[in-house]
Amino acid sequence: MSQSRDSGQTAAPAATADTTRERILAAAMEEFARHGIAGARVDRIAKLAKTSKERVYAYFRSKDALYAAVAAREYVVIAEATQIDPTDLPGYAGRLFDYFVARPDHHRLITWGRLELPGTATGADDPTQAAITRKIDLLRQVQQAGQLDPAWDPADVLALVNQIATTWASQPELSEAAAAHAVDPTTAARRAAVVTAVERLFPRAR
Repeated sequence: MSQSRDSGQTAAPAATADTTRERILAAAMEEFARHGIAGARVDRIAKLAKTSKERVYAYFRSKDALYAAVAAREYVVIAEATQIDPTDLPGYAGRLFDYFVARPDHHRLITWGRLELPGTATGADDPTQAAITRKIDLLRQVQQAGQLDPAWDPADVLALVNQIATTWASQPELSEAAAAHAVDPTTAARRAAVVTAVERLFPRAR
């Protein structure tokens, strides 16, 4: 009986710690997306996460480290949600478009990091760089298989597809103008333009 009671008592703090960490990450996601890194406040994150500022720093040594953890997790979520198919880059662009149209705050989160932490050194085990390298390798493989024009550097292919796919997410002022002045003001028309642009540059493998 006492053994069972002891194991229950040791398991609870770990479960609580995991829950607290998740609440901190969720609160930080909201705070960073809204205010950026410089403008974010750890005390607001702690309040939203229903914990203390000291507890936040117990998990993450600095505000930048907390942002890095949130951004790294977001990049993993994006990769899983959009799933690059190197033989169908227009389809991949459409999925990226859909993801950020549904989650503009997630795009802001990533943009803040690019603006406020430019040139930040990343290690060889950085998950973002690992994901990018994997995508470039996949593109190189389909080039070697004759399914994608080998005249393009695969790094350029990935950069251009990503940029086209996030054109509207990165330019909300143009999205507003399109809603008012485009021949077809719908989101579906913007998505179709993105997919068509990528298709013309990098046609689907036949």
